[in-house]
Amino acid sequence: QMPGTARHDQEMAIQAKRNLTKTTDPVERLRLQCLARGSAGIKGLGRVFRIMDDDNSRTLDFKEFVKGLNDYAMMIDKEEAQEIFRVFDKDGSGTIDFDEFLVTLRPPMSKARKEIVMQAFRKLDKTGDGVITIEDLRGVYNVKHHPKYINGDWTEDQVFKAFLDNFDSPYEKDGKVTTEEFLNYYAGVSASIDTDVYFIVMMKNAWKL
Repeated sequence: QMPGTARHDQEMAIQAKRNLTKTTDPVERLRLQCLARGSAGIKGLGRVFRIMDDDNSRTLDFKEFVKGLNDYAMMIDKEEAQEIFRVFDKDGSGTIDFDEFLVTLRPPMSKARKEIVMQAFRKLDKTGDGVITIEDLRGVYNVKHHPKYINGDWTEDQVFKAFLDNFDSPYEKDGKVTTEEFLNYYAGVSASIDTDVYFIVMMKNAWKL
């Protein structure tokens, strides 16, 4: 578990639920409904879409889109769903690209926040190849204080793997974390934190930057 993430997740969920009562923008409503489930909420919706994408086209038509929202128990009526679909179907082709969809759904982060997240990423990515792996984590991330390591349940590698799984898309737990996945994760955390200053301090403390 990342330093401080559980608490932020809780704050974010509470805040998202509160904001849901105030917004009428359908995309924002969908974003908040995802965030109300914690920082993996948006990723979870992506996973539902991925499962439905039978032909691996990485696109969804309106019927699949609505089914995905229902499967994920999103409270959205048909008109609202149509409006959201139109926003994402920029070229009017009748399908949406769900990678684009997930990036747009991701809460926006200020430049300052993105920079500190990238700083943390670069620190972890020891080999500098743009992907964080178990190898990268050795010597950067100390497992000695991890409760499961202390009580002998997990080896050092298992702790690393669990750590990487936090950032990984739930359907692609490949033990590698890309820049995109790292940013996605922190966009969720960032949504619960009002000021850049506080977010930056949190990141600096968590990653000793």
